[in-house]
Amino acid sequence: MARKFFFPLLLLLVTEVTGQTAYTPSQENLKARQWFQDAKFGMFIHWGVYSVLGDGEWVMNNQRIDKQTYQKLPAFFNPVNYNPAEWVALAKAAGMKYITITSKHHDGFAMFDSKLTDWDIIDRTPYKKDVLKMLAEECRKQGIKLFFYHSHLDWFQENYFPRGNTGQTSGRPDNGDWYKYLDFMDGQLRELLTNYGEIGGIWFDGHWDKKNADWRLDKTYSLIHSLQPACLVGNNHHLAPFPGEDFQMFEKDLPGQKTTGFNPEQSIGQIPLETCETMNNSWGFNLQDKSYKSTKNLIQYLVRAAGYNSNFLLNVGPMPDGRIQPEFAATLKAMGSWMDKNGETIYGTRGGPVSPKTWGVTTWKENKVFVHILSLEDDNLLIPDFGKKVKNITVYNSGTKIKYKQDAFGIVISVPQEVIDETDTILVIEI
Repeated sequence: MARKFFFPLLLLLVTEVTGQTAYTPSQENLKARQWFQDAKFGMFIHWGVYSVLGDGEWVMNNQRIDKQTYQKLPAFFNPVNYNPAEWVALAKAAGMKYITITSKHHDGFAMFDSKLTDWDIIDRTPYKKDVLKMLAEECRKQGIKLFFYHSHLDWFQENYFPRGNTGQTSGRPDNGDWYKYLDFMDGQLRELLTNYGEIGGIWFDGHWDKKNADWRLDKTYSLIHSLQPACLVGNNHHLAPFPGEDFQMFEKDLPGQKTTGFNPEQSIGQIPLETCETMNNSWGFNLQDKSYKSTKNLIQYLVRAAGYNSNFLLNVGPMPDGRIQPEFAATLKAMGSWMDKNGETIYGTRGGPVSPKTWGVTTWKENKVFVHILSLEDDNLLIPDFGKKVKNITVYNSGTKIKYKQDAFGIVISVPQEVIDETDTILVIEI
């Protein structure tokens, strides 16, 4: 008798842990997914009271700051130079189509006016303004979609218990009601999805802290889709997608790559893809981190992401006064200049017919295959056969015709030195 009930119970537990059961995306959701895939480039923003210490968003855990001491920080968070119009304008100048900002990071601090706790920007800081509401209004004005990053993990709430692998030194009592915490989290998500207009998506993080826990994702994902059917759900759990998720992200890695250690168990699903990366080595503001990536490096990452059929979410960590670092702003504007000239080969494309190679990637739109040569080893480039007859090959922007030979093995392209661009030499194959 026990065996008869064991397997259905196990199946119920598994579906509760993994995701929304029997999820069929709505037409609004499918349309939003297509928009997302076409958008290709977004701005990630990590900003919170941790910015005051200038040591990244994990400072509470890394410096072993207890909860009582950490509560002194909001008194110093007064972003008088915060100008959401400038932030959105900078994203647009960079060629970005959406913004994903931290509504709550692992320290549990809400960067919005939450009625479920006083651990938020309105009740605890001298600024006393809802920065997310200000940003949401500006995004609507300037035609940028807004996504919210929201942490599953919470080092502040006492009901986040049993604790996971992090936040062990926060000084919380050794007891709590896990399901009350999940109710609290769902309540804050309801606030975000009912008080801030149309939201492009929810970007979850922190599931990995307790990956075998009952996260009740089915209920959470159903709540999001019921409140805003077009709202896309993604979860940075570093695993294959769960039912109810609408896009899949890869942290500091291109899809399918395992170079950083974040994604050892992650495989590529059948939903839209996104990769996220930092402009130096930090997500949140880090005063001492001067390891800025070059404009060339970041443009090539954007191009490679498109070749992997993925969006690129590029992070900035604003300073505690509300300004984005000038080093970041300069690079973003330079990337925008490149996108102004070459955006046709990125926006609205899908990963090309040729899989990514050491020399570069391909993207595809209608009858054009864009060949992005990022590192050419010799003057002849072999494109493996992809089953289409070539009409002609030209250099993008100049229209210069390129010599080529097509046979059963593929296409051999002669690339003259005078057309080489040190960042990205783009050829157009018309088929």
